[in-house]
Amino acid sequence: MSRIQPITSADSATLAAFGAIIDVRSPGEFALDHVPGAINLPVLTDAERAEVGTIYVQESRLKANRIGAAYVARNIARHLETALADQPQTFAPLVYCWRGGSRSESMATILSRVGWRTSLLVGGYKTYRRQVQHRLYDETWPLNLVLLDGDTGTGKTQILTGLAERGLQTLDLEGMAGHRGSLFGGLPGQPQPNQKGFESELLRAMEALDPSRPTVVEAESSRIGDLMVPPALWARMAAAPRIEVTAPREERARYLVTAYADIVADHDLIEAVLGRLPVHPSQKRLEGWRRLLADGDYAALAEALMELHYDPAYRRGRRKDGREPMAVIALETLDDAALAEAAGRIVQLVEPMNQ
Repeated sequence: MSRIQPITSADSATLAAFGAIIDVRSPGEFALDHVPGAINLPVLTDAERAEVGTIYVQESRLKANRIGAAYVARNIARHLETALADQPQTFAPLVYCWRGGSRSESMATILSRVGWRTSLLVGGYKTYRRQVQHRLYDETWPLNLVLLDGDTGTGKTQILTGLAERGLQTLDLEGMAGHRGSLFGGLPGQPQPNQKGFESELLRAMEALDPSRPTVVEAESSRIGDLMVPPALWARMAAAPRIEVTAPREERARYLVTAYADIVADHDLIEAVLGRLPVHPSQKRLEGWRRLLADGDYAALAEALMELHYDPAYRRGRRKDGREPMAVIALETLDDAALAEAAGRIVQLVEPMNQ
């Protein structure tokens, strides 16, 4: 181990110094969360890890170690013959596992014997995870935030994208959370990450922001689906000035039918949404909504849901906040041209806020 460089910090500056970061944990562990930019070269697959753990508990430590060592040796050999086959003499990876134990030590030892300058993250993923928690939960972030607010269906996500395209700093919480921030749930084909994975992505995005420049973030509750916005960020969002986007309800309904085309095609999902509304509709109203659904009158159904649930919820939130918006962007239509124009107007409002 004398040729292996121990690394005790997992802050972003330290990690950025490595051109390659190798996570040797199993694919399942890696999928839950990992150091940003890391590649997964597991020394044990999920099935092998489970098998070795079972043998360790039910039979003997010696047998588990022997079988595990054979798996580790074969997997490292495969990585040397494939993913690592073309690495040059200057290759200098950082290796980590769950807590800096035998899995990462095995990989680091072999890589160093090859002749590569290899480093090992002491404490492994747990060291990195503590750094994430410290940064998000213990530190104060001097972010210059502006909230993009508006009722359901006002195109806020599309406007946020337009702001980023115009060079404005943005923080896309719904995109990172893989969720629409509403009862309609996750994004198509994109399951929500777990809390740890969300926080890793959030920290990466926040560290890339220039605190002297304004950052626009869509107004959200403290929870996005199953995920929690860290309290320090949520507190700054709650105190931030907001720009409100408005549009007629019928136009918002039309926009939702287009933007949520994947949901419109899934009647079972819509039925599930109707069943978990916080304000339970009467049986008569529910039957009427089901007729609209059966008839394909999705815009009328969207208007009804906004009238009963979404619009009152937004109004309650604004009354609780009690502050007037710094600006109101009133749109009559929500086509691409109108949303692009709204983004341009917001840029003009926000850019003078550079500190």
